[in-house]
Amino acid sequence: MKVEKLVVGLYEENCYFITKEKDLIIVDPGDEFSKIDNKIISDNLNLIAILITHAHFDHIGALDKLIDKYNVPVYYNNINNEITYDKLISVKEKKYSILSFDFEVIYTKGHRNDLVTYYFYNDNIMFTGDFLFKGSIGRTDLEYANVNDMKESIKRIKKYPDNIFIYPGHGDKTILKYEKENNYYLG
Repeated sequence: MKVEKLVVGLYEENCYFITKEKDLIIVDPGDEFSKIDNKIISDNLNLIAILITHAHFDHIGALDKLIDKYNVPVYYNNINNEITYDKLISVKEKKYSILSFDFEVIYTKGHRNDLVTYYFYNDNIMFTGDFLFKGSIGRTDLEYANVNDMKESIKRIKKYPDNIFIYPGHGDKTILKYEKENNYYLG
């Protein structure tokens, strides 16, 4: 599995391209539809699904245009009913398979009540959205945020293996072991 980061939008959100051969899953298409679409076209990729970690505008800004053009399933924890789409799969905490892509959905509320982490367990990779960053965590002072939920999510994520690569919604990737040892909030 190959992971590429495309930084998009005013808030420099990380839109991720996950590929196996030419099959593509996009995580958090935050903005700049044309930039995202041009990469799909230039790399001759077959978009098969979109994963949304949470519904903040800087993570879903290009979603509607991608849906209009590609009409693929969207995986998202739609507890606030913010996304309406006939191919929406409202995710639960369980394992999913999309062709040869296998992942687990982990509820990681705190920054938002709909936030999920996508854990590609065969590849030791997590996409954490704005839950966990390199050296920090997501804000808990916004709508749908909750400090106590964040504390519970941190406890849960600390139980996962140290060697997992973390791909956050903003900034650089990291490794869970590094965060357990160096991130103040995981101490």
